[in-house]
Amino acid sequence: MAFRTAYLRRAACLILGVAGHLFWMNATAQPLPATPWQGAAFAGDRDALAKLAAAGARTVRLYSEKNAWVLDEAHKLGLGVILGIEFGLPRHGFPLDDADALARQEEATRRLVLQYRDHPALLAWGIGNEVDLGMADPLPIWREVDRLAAIVKELDPAHPILMSVSDGEAERLRQLAACCEHIDLIGLNLYGGAVFNFAQRLQDSGLTRPLVITELGPLGQWQAGRKPWGAPVELSSRDKADFFRRALAELGKNPQIKGVFPFLWGAKQEQTSTWHGLLLADGSLTEMSDALATAWGTPPRIPAPSILGIGISADEFAPREIVSASIDTRHAPESGVRSTGWLVRAEATELGFGGDAEPVPASVGVEILTADATSVRFRAPETPGAYRLFITVRDGHGKAATANLPFRVREGG
Repeated sequence: MAFRTAYLRRAACLILGVAGHLFWMNATAQPLPATPWQGAAFAGDRDALAKLAAAGARTVRLYSEKNAWVLDEAHKLGLGVILGIEFGLPRHGFPLDDADALARQEEATRRLVLQYRDHPALLAWGIGNEVDLGMADPLPIWREVDRLAAIVKELDPAHPILMSVSDGEAERLRQLAACCEHIDLIGLNLYGGAVFNFAQRLQDSGLTRPLVITELGPLGQWQAGRKPWGAPVELSSRDKADFFRRALAELGKNPQIKGVFPFLWGAKQEQTSTWHGLLLADGSLTEMSDALATAWGTPPRIPAPSILGIGISADEFAPREIVSASIDTRHAPESGVRSTGWLVRAEATELGFGGDAEPVPASVGVEILTADATSVRFRAPETPGAYRLFITVRDGHGKAATANLPFRVREGG
């Protein structure tokens, strides 16, 4: 009786869809989205999830079971969930040639699928994230993902499976065309200019399988221009918002793409504390989250403040030399009291690879001489090295704009 009830529940989920989603059936009888999944990659708290739903998202992408609490909350909010299945990565020390390790991973996958396959918010399974990043030959790890996908499909035929791989040139995309028969959707992470030549690369590759952009982001730190001492230059929140507007419009032209997930609805330290987060660490909405809400059909009533320009008096300073910086901003008249925060941090040196965890660099106490909403004067740190001046403009409605300026303190006077 319990088996029959579970079977009927899964069948009803397949027929009716989840959270208003409709599906069409491909040749392998796997359900795929008839209209593109609309949402974001997520790493936040309940408040952030509620803000995601209020912005017009309908889908949320999770990376692992660690955030499985989202399923219940998402169901209350009318969101569907792509639940991530963690996959051991060789760069983290996982041995693809160890039968015992593979068996443990398989058992963990079975347990996860059996636990959540009947959840009403579940839309799809996502196995791994950029599983092939840094690998000269991706086929061995792709084949292991496909083997796990076959197990997931046997346990839960009602939900499609996607595999997230790193973006690559046409040859790597071409390899995907002939790989992984149990994978229903290929997930690709696209950043910066890679978005705007993607259609041509896709055409050149001959890859015709359904795709999901599992991460969409503006210029990554690995792509950005650098200062002479190596510090990458981060875009302002205004420039990032402009990227999302253009990128979503571009990707929306391609019917092969079944979903786009901007990265990251939440906050994350990766090179800086603001590089990839669509929200600030305190949950503040930004011009980027406004751009997504507008694209999703729910433009904000009061827009976030915008930093139109930034400047610093020099790139390099002597110890305790006076540093001057200024910003030009725009904000809606009804946005309330505006304030600007100025904070100096040491440049990040403990950097992860492919999104691995990083510590937040320490803030540095500097002598502030003058500071107001548009400018600051302070003495450079005494210790030579690389630093960043972080600028945060806030309004009276919980929204913020961000930018930062790398600078260096040289040895001696």
